[in-house]
Amino acid sequence: MTMVQPPRRFGSTEHLASEAVAAFVDGELRMAAYMRAAHHLSMCPECAAEVEAQQQARHALRSAADHVPRMPSSLLGTLSNIPSHLCDPSPHPQAEEGFAARRWSILRRR
Repeated sequence: MTMVQPPRRFGSTEHLASEAVAAFVDGELRMAAYMRAAHHLSMCPECAAEVEAQQQARHALRSAADHVPRMPSSLLGTLSNIPSHLCDPSPHPQAEEGFAARRWSILRRR
């Protein structure tokens, strides 16, 4: 026989963890956890303020996507005309050989 645990109650000194606040705002909590958090928020102005701040931050980030500056097509054309060999980050074999030779000559002097 399994015992049914009563729903967890928040103590008067407990607050929602920051992960729980974010999950609450994003609608990612399961129904039981959501209901416990909502009940706690109705009694805890500190956590309610944290949820409000998280909601404002979420809204600001979502609305910022609407105001992304556009790249002028002339800039895109200019960037596409840059020779690819100038952008190649891999070292050139001649440069590696020169470095190794200089390093060997320095070590040999010691």
